[in-house]
Amino acid sequence: MSNVIEAKEQLVDVISDQLKNSVSTVLVDYRGLTVSEMTELRKQLREAGVEFKVYKNTMVRRAAEKAELAEINEFLTGPNAIAFSNEDVISPAKIINEFSRGHEALEIKAGIIEGSFVPVEDVKAIATLPSKDGLVSMLLSVLQAPVRNFAYAVKAIGEEKENEEA
Repeated sequence: MSNVIEAKEQLVDVISDQLKNSVSTVLVDYRGLTVSEMTELRKQLREAGVEFKVYKNTMVRRAAEKAELAEINEFLTGPNAIAFSNEDVISPAKIINEFSRGHEALEIKAGIIEGSFVPVEDVKAIATLPSKDGLVSMLLSVLQAPVRNFAYAVKAIGEEKENEEA
């Protein structure tokens, strides 16, 4: 009997570590999805480096309390799955939000972003943000604009001088 208790304690520790260490965690209700739909969602998440797990609610409650994230406990009713990302804050929310548009059975319940509880509205708002690569390209284009405009101005001055000489 003690082996079962030890196994449960280890599982609580694993879940607690995942909750603490992930930069983005999204809690979803997957009731009503078929096996093939769940497989497709898991595949999309796995390709983005996101871990998607189904745990017993009691284990997640204990882990959330251990990780000092008890705010999530009120959402732990019914069948839940949790997406953990250690790399990208936006990926889990974006993929799950996109998938839920085509599959109404999937419902985002709440999230944890960089160690802080966030309600479903904030998770959906994060899902609308561009990806990290998109943000970097936007930043680079903003940084590049003054140099490009300066080059155009120098070119225009040079062409104007050529036209005056001719």
